[in-house]
Amino acid sequence: MRSHFLTLMLAAAISSGALVGASHSADEPAPAEKAEDAAASAASGAGKKSPIDVVNGAEKGTLKNPFDWKDPEIVKEGHKIYMGLSCNGCHGGGGGGGMCPPLTNETWVYGGDDDTLFRLIVLGSKDLQAAGYARKGQEGVVGPMPPYKDIVDDSDRIWKAVAWIRSVWGGRKEKITW
Repeated sequence: MRSHFLTLMLAAAISSGALVGASHSADEPAPAEKAEDAAASAASGAGKKSPIDVVNGAEKGTLKNPFDWKDPEIVKEGHKIYMGLSCNGCHGGGGGGGMCPPLTNETWVYGGDDDTLFRLIVLGSKDLQAAGYARKGQEGVVGPMPPYKDIVDDSDRIWKAVAWIRSVWGGRKEKITW
């Protein structure tokens, strides 16, 4: 069973890399969107930094998403990025889960704040745990999160994917941690 799971994870990682290269130009925003993105990034201090540079340059708990998860254009772009990075291979196309936890319920395995989610995506679960994060919640399906630090070169792409994840979350308002 473990061998089969690892084979599936390897296949997802390989397809993620291929899709990132193939889909990056298709996901490229129009010039006006680039200007808006640059303004939002400048306001957040993120700029066009690589995701690993953002993680390494920020104290634990200080990262905040500069993009509004209620903005339909950001959400639409975030979903394209989510699909282009093959996140759907593990978490489902609508975020409802699959061989990894759903993104639509109130259970966040490591925590649901912006800082934790960004670091989890960038570092993957193994390096996140090595950085001192521990599981806070339990899911019926919990696979290891692969690191995207070598796949995504622009932190804004991760933030927009996180904005989309926020948009599909179906929990109670009092459970929002962002």
